Amino acid sequence: MKKEIYPCLWLDGTAREAAGFYASVFGESEIESDNGLVVMLRMSNQRFMLLNGGPLFKINPSVSFYTSLPDINEIERVWTLLVNGGSVLMPLDIYPWSKKYGWVIDRYGVSWQLTTGSIQEPDRKFVPALMLTGAMNGKARMAVEFYTSLFSNSSVKFLAGYEEGEGDVVGNIKHGQFRLNDQTFAIMESSLTQNFTFNEGISFVIECDTQEEIDFLWNSFTKEGKESMCGWLRDPFGVSWQIIPSVLSSLMSDPDRSKRVVAAFMKMKKFDIETILKA
Repeated sequence: MKKEIYPCLWLDGTAREAAGFYASVFGESEIESDNGLVVMLRMSNQRFMLLNGGPLFKINPSVSFYTSLPDINEIERVWTLLVNGGSVLMPLDIYPWSKKYGWVIDRYGVSWQLTTGSIQEPDRKFVPALMLTGAMNGKARMAVEFYTSLFSNSSVKFLAGYEEGEGDVVGNIKHGQFRLNDQTFAIMESSLTQNFTFNEGISFVIECDTQEEIDFLWNSFTKEGKESMCGWLRDPFGVSWQIIPSVLSSLMSDPDRSKRVVAAFMKMKKFDIETILKA
């Protein structure tokens, strides 16, 4: 299995608007499809799903996106656009790890960590960052070990712990990076009281070619996690995933079949490829 793992942003009727906004902020973007419910956006050759899911879930900073920008002028331009209608978690300033860095929540609730120092692979402009808080704090190493055990072409790049005087539990993960299917993810944890934790506001989508792949990932994630509906689940650390068949997009683009396909998978928790192909 060597498919792109891409994020899904749960929005309340603003998916198309948000996609246009992100395209204008970051450039190198293309809206690949829009069926009213789901907008597929590609930015710098990375996919983002924007879902008009309604008001049930709200995006929060437990998942953010690191992006490295080429110079101070560009980071200030992007920061100005993102902060308009949003809020600041860490001001755009000089920090020990970067000549220019800031953490901002945009008008749609999505969090971005902007830096002028490269933290990702050359072909990955946007790096998802997981923050473990509350009951999950202290489990970052366990989470990385779990995720990298499930995917081929996976590895741990580094895990940097807090040291004395750095404001958190010594040894907890201050910042780490790992690779899944040759894609970089970041991870951190916080012992401070936070008013957020992982939810369905941001999930990660994995497209599977076979039922065996779906079964393996579903069973692995839900063994100590939680099943939901229509391919959604929460893993043992609370992170939300969508395990879906790769054939689903083509079935949904067929107007003669899409309603029957939806009716079929709305009855499912784990996807059954044979059933939706017969719909």
